Amino acid sequence: MRPCAGDELETPMSARAAVPWQVWYAALALIWGSSYLLIKLGLGALTGAQVTALRVACGATVLLLLLAVTRTPLPRGLRTWGHLTVTGTLVCSLPWFLFAVGEERVTSAIAGISNATTPVAAVITTALLLPGEPVGRRRLLGVAIGFLGVVLVAQPWSMTHGPDPLGLAIVLAASASYGVGWTYVRRFLHGVDPGGLSMPAAQVLVALAQVPLLLLVDWWRRGRPAAGPFAPGGADGVVHGWDLWGPLLAVLALGVVGTGLAQAMQYAVVRAAGPTVATSVTYPIIVVSVLLGLLVLGESVAPLTLVGAAVALAGSVLITRAGRARSAPLRTPAPARMSR
Repeated sequence: MRPCAGDELETPMSARAAVPWQVWYAALALIWGSSYLLIKLGLGALTGAQVTALRVACGATVLLLLLAVTRTPLPRGLRTWGHLTVTGTLVCSLPWFLFAVGEERVTSAIAGISNATTPVAAVITTALLLPGEPVGRRRLLGVAIGFLGVVLVAQPWSMTHGPDPLGLAIVLAASASYGVGWTYVRRFLHGVDPGGLSMPAAQVLVALAQVPLLLLVDWWRRGRPAAGPFAPGGADGVVHGWDLWGPLLAVLALGVVGTGLAQAMQYAVVRAAGPTVATSVTYPIIVVSVLLGLLVLGESVAPLTLVGAAVALAGSVLITRAGRARSAPLRTPAPARMSR
C-alpha cells in the first residue's frame, strides 16, 4: 500500500527482518508495475468491471486471512466507517475500475505513465482540505511541470499521434483519485488507524461491498446479456479454453499478490526504511509498467509520449521532495495507498 506522495507518516523502526527491506522494495516495484500488464491480459476475456470484481474479491480474501492470522481488529465506530466508505471508494473501487475500463482504450504503458499525476491531484486537494498546510512554491512548480507532462502525453493538437482521449482521461482520473483519497485520509482519518493491515483491509472490504453494483451497471451497459453479469465479456460473449483461463489467472495474480500480499510487503518497507523511501516506489513502478508494455505486449510508445512521461515524472519528484520537507509527521502507522 503506497503512502500518498508528499504525505509524511512517521512509523517506528521494526526489528531486523529476515528479509532485507530492499528485497521487498524491488518486489513491490515489479508487482505494482506489472499490474497494468495483468489488467490488459485480463481484458482479453473479461470486462473492466469483471476484472475489478475478481481483483477485489481475491485481495479481500487474502487480507481477511492475514487479519485472522495476525489477530488484527478492523476499525470501529460508525463515523470511522463512514469516512472509510469514502476512502475505500476513492483509493480502491473507483481507481481500480477506472484503470480497467481505461485500458480497454489505451495501452498498459499509458496507464502506468498516468501514475505521475497522482501527486498533482494530491497537492490540489491538500490546498482544499488541509488549508493549514502550506503548499509552497516548489510544489506549485511541480504541479505546473506535471500538467505540462500530461499535455505532452495527450498531444491534444494531434488526432492521430496521441493516445485515445477518452481512455487517457479515464486513467488520469483513476490516478487522480488516489491523490484525492489519501488527502481525505489525512484530513478525516488521522489518529484512528489501529495499525497493521486494519485500515487497508477495511477499505478493500468497502470495495467488495460495491462490486455487485459495478457488475450490474456493467451488465446493463452491455445490453443485459442472457448469460448474466458474471459471464465472461469477450468480444462475442463466448470465451473458452486458454482464452478464458489465461486472463482469469492474470487477474487472480493481480488480486492475490498485487492487492493482497503486497500490502504486507509495503508495511515491511515502511517500518524498516521509513515512509520517505516507501513513497519513492512510485517512480520505478512507472518504468516497469512501460517496459513490460513494450517487451511483453509489444505496445508502441511515441517518442513525444516518453518525453511527456519524463516531464510528468520530474514534476512528481519535485512535489514529493517539497512535500517531505514541509509536511508535519503523523504519529500513526502509515495507512498506505492500495496497489495499482
